[in-house]
Amino acid sequence: MRALLFVAVFCCISYVSCKTTQKKPLEKKYNPLSDDFINEINNAQSTWTAGRNFPENLSMSYIKKLMGVLPNHKQYLPKVLESTGEPMDLPTDFDARKNWPDCPTIQEIRDQGSCGSCWAFGAVEAMSDRTCIHSKGKVHVHLSADDLVSCCYTCGLGCNGGYPGAAWHYWVQKGIVSGGVFGSKQGCRPYEIAPCEHHVNGTRPPCNGDGKTPKCLKQCQKGYPLVYNKDKHFGKTAYSISSNQDDIRKEIYKNGPVEGAFTVYEDLLLYKSGVYQHIKGSVLGGHAIRIIGWGVEKGTPYWLIANSWNSDWGDNGTFKILRGSDECGIEGGIVAGLPNV
Repeated sequence: MRALLFVAVFCCISYVSCKTTQKKPLEKKYNPLSDDFINEINNAQSTWTAGRNFPENLSMSYIKKLMGVLPNHKQYLPKVLESTGEPMDLPTDFDARKNWPDCPTIQEIRDQGSCGSCWAFGAVEAMSDRTCIHSKGKVHVHLSADDLVSCCYTCGLGCNGGYPGAAWHYWVQKGIVSGGVFGSKQGCRPYEIAPCEHHVNGTRPPCNGDGKTPKCLKQCQKGYPLVYNKDKHFGKTAYSISSNQDDIRKEIYKNGPVEGAFTVYEDLLLYKSGVYQHIKGSVLGGHAIRIIGWGVEKGTPYWLIANSWNSDWGDNGTFKILRGSDECGIEGGIVAGLPNV
């Protein structure tokens, strides 16, 4: 009897031991630019659709360099603007492009090229928009990403990443000259880094990932009618917005697009339509963008985002991301300011 009991106990212990030491099957890891990963994402969720934006053989080191928000960027955010608490009747859907049709910069999607300058692009894009909005459509200017990324030494590391909050401080303290996109010959200092084809079926030269920070040349391009210091455009104030989605919506509705920063995961690379929320994939880095509105799609609230990876990416250069739950940190680092016009 004792022998039988010993055998039974031994078998139970052995069974439990085997059960507890069994390893959980590893999740299959796909190339984040592969068709397999696209299919896996689309099979896992329903609020957004994945598709091909980048060729499968594109270097991930190049893609990671596009994520130009440095990890400690929140230390450089301006003081949070205190909410007045005043009620504001906000619409369910809002698109700054439609609300301020006389301000053409709001419509534009820029291209940061092979440079981790998203922190500068999100800033100068929103600053340009706000300069037009607060001048009641009288002042149209493309503030220069080239000037900001090359001359703001307190903003970070240029093409190797920076701090969105510091960019807005620089606008107030030092000012930023004008400058259009690469090859435009527009403004004092147009962008010097050429667009590259990091997407499929494009005509631009291939991306090589070696975009170097331009030199801080405090002079305008040949033929421009103003000297550098006379072309400066200044901000009057710079501030952060609380992570409360109503405060962010009020700010956009009242003053125009804002700059935001969030964590990019591999699945965002494949965004095509719908309301993005992270499903699968590893962290790639921090990225800065311009928030131009909000809405609700099929019952899911979203922020409307303008990216700086040119208009071939995503939904004509834009995407929607889940609103109200700080998805990927999107509501935790909003920065803005008012122009001196």
